[in-house]
Amino acid sequence: MLIRRDDSLLLVVDIQQKLAPAIHDSERVTANSVRLLEAARQLVIPSFVSEQYVRGLGGSVDAIVDAAGDARFFEKTHFSCAAEPGVLELLRAAKKPQVVLTGTEVHVCVLQTAFGLLASGFEVFIVADATSSRTPENRSAAIERMRAGGIRIVTTEMVLFEWLHQAGTEQFRTLLPLIK
Repeated sequence: MLIRRDDSLLLVVDIQQKLAPAIHDSERVTANSVRLLEAARQLVIPSFVSEQYVRGLGGSVDAIVDAAGDARFFEKTHFSCAAEPGVLELLRAAKKPQVVLTGTEVHVCVLQTAFGLLASGFEVFIVADATSSRTPENRSAAIERMRAGGIRIVTTEMVLFEWLHQAGTEQFRTLLPLIK
């Protein structure tokens, strides 16, 4: 199953100031999430950014805020975005059946969000190179568990090329710097 630009939204989970420094490969996770936010903005794909307990973990890192454009930010205290009151309604209002999911920590908030969204009827795509945890072991176990549970595992470039669908267009030329 391919990710379809007209049928998808982007959800970036908890890439926050006080958590990011502890995340394994945090720079890669942030950079790939930024690439996806920038592509979503240029392709007019609805984007959402969650922030877990901002008072304790701080807001999103500056790079996420800068790339977010008109993405909708929301704070949560539940680990799963799908369990936070009002969030499922917010995502459903976008009228997109596919959710492209990035963020941290993949074995906690991303995993619980992914399974919550799947149970709520969304097709869920985890961007493996835009997710991580404090340890590589937790990241690997989460990816394996989600794959076994029916969640599709993709990469940043898979998402970008599937959103674009073809080369030689103005959109392709515009997004090419995000791919190179």
